[in-house]
Amino acid sequence: MSEWVIVGAILANSATLFLMGFDRFHSMRLMDVIDHFFTIFFILEIGVKVREYGWKGYMSNSGNKFDFILVAISTPSLFEIFISIPDISYLLVFRLMRVFRILRFMRFIPNINKLIEGVSRAVRASVFVFAALFIYNILLAVLSSYLFRAAAPEYFGDPLISLYSIFQIFTLEGWNEIPMAIVNNTETDPIVAGFSRLFFALVVLSGGIFGFSIVNAIFVDEMVSDNNDEMEAKIDLLNKKVDELLKNQK
Repeated sequence: MSEWVIVGAILANSATLFLMGFDRFHSMRLMDVIDHFFTIFFILEIGVKVREYGWKGYMSNSGNKFDFILVAISTPSLFEIFISIPDISYLLVFRLMRVFRILRFMRFIPNINKLIEGVSRAVRASVFVFAALFIYNILLAVLSSYLFRAAAPEYFGDPLISLYSIFQIFTLEGWNEIPMAIVNNTETDPIVAGFSRLFFALVVLSGGIFGFSIVNAIFVDEMVSDNNDEMEAKIDLLNKKVDELLKNQK
């Protein structure tokens, strides 16, 4: 089966799922029929490949495994063709899973295997930094909850709410609104207001700028490390050739 046919089917199925997100098309029986057609088409595609390569040969390819999982989780939605089942409960879950079939298009991206390997390598290298940043988030959340729960209970009413608020500050998303809420509730106490400004400025610098910069630097460095290794190998080979040429001239 031609890969371009598969690409066309994936794009057409993606367009169908997109249209089914609108109420106008979601209730149309024709759209359900088209979507079920694509589900059956992808099942047949798996059957053709298994017949051609064998089960072990088919599953030895990571892209085929990915395709198989996505098709498998969307297949139960076909039951509504044969059985009259209300479109509720678990059936909705299976219908939502069909959206993930759009991800099958990723396997046609050039060098996608190297990209996935790079992301996997970067995640492994960053896991301890992520853990340290998460622990730091927890410590600040507990401390902030005790310090500011009375002044801003909507942000620091308990450690769990405080955990989200501190993470929001780390991401620099509207972080200035949080200290301003505390300042507005403590207008009669300039010392508390000044301390809150200083405290959250340090949180932004330590977690939002310094912490996330370290995570980003490690992640990007590991993502491109494969390219660096190839470049270093080429440079080493070039140096060896230059040394051999110099020896031959002597």
